[in-house]
Amino acid sequence: MNIIIITGASSGMGLEFALQLDAIFDTIDEIWLIARRKKGLLEVAQYMDHTTRILDMDLTDNAHMQRFEQLLKEEKPVIRMLVNCAGYGIMGDFSEGDRTELLGMIDLNCRSLTEMTYLCIAYMCKNSRIIQLASSAAFLPQPDFAVYAASKSYVYSFSRALARELAPRSIYVTAVCPGPVDTPFFDIAEKNGSTLAIKKLAIAKADKVVRKAIADSYKKKERSVYGRVIKGFELLAKAVPHEMILKAMSYMK
Repeated sequence: MNIIIITGASSGMGLEFALQLDAIFDTIDEIWLIARRKKGLLEVAQYMDHTTRILDMDLTDNAHMQRFEQLLKEEKPVIRMLVNCAGYGIMGDFSEGDRTELLGMIDLNCRSLTEMTYLCIAYMCKNSRIIQLASSAAFLPQPDFAVYAASKSYVYSFSRALARELAPRSIYVTAVCPGPVDTPFFDIAEKNGSTLAIKKLAIAKADKVVRKAIADSYKKKERSVYGRVIKGFELLAKAVPHEMILKAMSYMK
């Protein structure tokens, strides 16, 4: 049984990946949709042509992950693509943030993504793909977004290294590094802070970011960056000392 697994599939980028991959592939038997909200997953499944498997689970819950591991052992699927989109961000001063939310961000954005990737690789074959949702926030430290940016730096570094490890097995890993995307993400992230004005000017449509990510994955690219503004930001982060960029950003709030 050939399958695609998508985490964070009930909304945002995960939802968009689910809809686009459903429309593209005709050699997939099932698409497994993972998120905490079963109602949201059922709503997504209504718009999909493929057989879907709804897995309402908390990726940060060890018991849930153990049940998922057991499901893989029982079904023995061939995972043709894993798309890790589950994650969240919280803006605001670190020392004034909610400890549970901050630690939960690391747990979901980093540990759970790592565990899901580890479990799924064992069921992949030649030409399988892994798409990891990183962020342009991975390119440099970001005050008032400190934990989120650091967590995405982890995803980016982990994915780039994993791509090299899996290349001899013809399993291809792509780190997707979008800037601001028109999803509910910032409704949550801005709860304790505000977005830089320049970020709001660079907001992209989710369907375009996802379309490029899928195309880049099948071109075997290790990274996918959408839009001239974000590509320019990436180059800036490489060419200019971060201290200078951070100082300039402090005047742009």
